[in-house]
Amino acid sequence: MAALTVMGGGVFGLALAFVAATRGARVQVLERRRIGAGASGGVVGALAPHVPENWNAGKAVQLDALLMAEAFWAEVARISGRDPGYARTGRLQPVADAAGLARALARAEGAATLWQGRADWAVRPVSDFAGLVPVSPTGMVVHDTLSARLHPRRALAALAAGVVAQGGTVAEGADMPPEGRAPVVWCTGYEGLAALSTGRARPVGSGVKGQALRLAHDASALPQVFAEGLHIVPHVDGSVAIGSTSERDFTVPDRTDAQCDALLERVRALCPALAGAPVLERWAGVRPRARTRAPMLGRWPGRPGHYVFNGGFKTGFALAPLLAGIMCDLVLEGRDRVPDGFRVEDNLQAPPPPR
Repeated sequence: MAALTVMGGGVFGLALAFVAATRGARVQVLERRRIGAGASGGVVGALAPHVPENWNAGKAVQLDALLMAEAFWAEVARISGRDPGYARTGRLQPVADAAGLARALARAEGAATLWQGRADWAVRPVSDFAGLVPVSPTGMVVHDTLSARLHPRRALAALAAGVVAQGGTVAEGADMPPEGRAPVVWCTGYEGLAALSTGRARPVGSGVKGQALRLAHDASALPQVFAEGLHIVPHVDGSVAIGSTSERDFTVPDRTDAQCDALLERVRALCPALAGAPVLERWAGVRPRARTRAPMLGRWPGRPGHYVFNGGFKTGFALAPLLAGIMCDLVLEGRDRVPDGFRVEDNLQAPPPPR
């Protein structure tokens, strides 16, 4: 039986450990602080697609990941006995003007082909929907049926329980792997990107702080909303998550401030149903952004037996199930199926991203 050590108890680390355990590996997860201490322990949980145009390998990977998500999270729930809060409830986006309407209609044609007939992108009147509906100047919204959501903390708990149910271990307060134990996969967030950057002329990635909110409003059966860069995501626990900011410069990684208050003001204007919803929680954390923006997978250069699985940024929960399988192929079987643009080497060679 193959042995695997996973460093990091976020969604990448736990998804990898879960998939490896289903393949018969003897898995241990070591988390320096606590499960979900980093960006994966946030509140938003939006699993949303790229627009169906200008198709590329990254968008194809994301589509495959979103299409497999329902079966993956159902298996997690079955093995763990815990509900990750997954539901493919779709998404609404307001259409701002005539130009936006033309783009939305063109994208509907693209989705009909690119999404393989397995999900729809349609332009519909606001009046077709009730409840959690965004303000739309044109009276029209884009409704896609590919978007899904899950409850981040419940999903992490379900993954961890699933690892243990299959004979693995999950340990908190452990920051170094045992001596001589390999392979080791490092899924350690923005701090891990800093470690990988040590001694290099330029960093392979960085941390981007995000602030988000949870409001008390039960809309769990309704589509999520994406409006003016904000995700508005109803969850199974009777809350609605709002997020998030993107802050390249910050001093305190886990403290909310006036930018979080501004999110609240914006969402109450964008979605009238939330105007009086009480605030349950304010959250802040730092998401790992690799240089290319795509997650990075592969061998840790110069460290035999060590691998990197990091850089999820805003797509971690959406991509983790698919990429975890690809990492298992590489680490456990020596099969390299890492997509172009997702390799560790791609981030070592890429130019700095625009700020």
